Amino acid sequence: MLDFLISPAYAQAAAAQQPNALVQFAPLAVLFVLFYFLLIRPQMKRSKEHRQMLEKIAKGDEVVTSGGLAGRVAAIGEAYLTLEIAEGVNVKVQKGAVGSVLPKGTLKTL
Repeated sequence: MLDFLISPAYAQAAAAQQPNALVQFAPLAVLFVLFYFLLIRPQMKRSKEHRQMLEKIAKGDEVVTSGGLAGRVAAIGEAYLTLEIAEGVNVKVQKGAVGSVLPKGTLKTL
């Protein structure tokens, strides 16, 4: 009845072509390169800079933790720092919690 609307399939007449493997994996390779340059590489650079900053912290440096505490380094241990956040008030924090090192004298202006 509706045979004139449905065209016959000629799948057997056409030779089945296999797409090139390089063409199939090219989009995946491009995505990997984009992820590397846009996500992985900048994160590795930030991590390296943070690690170097933590290695250079010395007693008397003024730092801000990732939680927002600002203080002067009173003592340095293997994994922890003792921060003096006020006169006679010391707090122990993990070294990794230090977000940035402030220029000398910054705490007096706060």
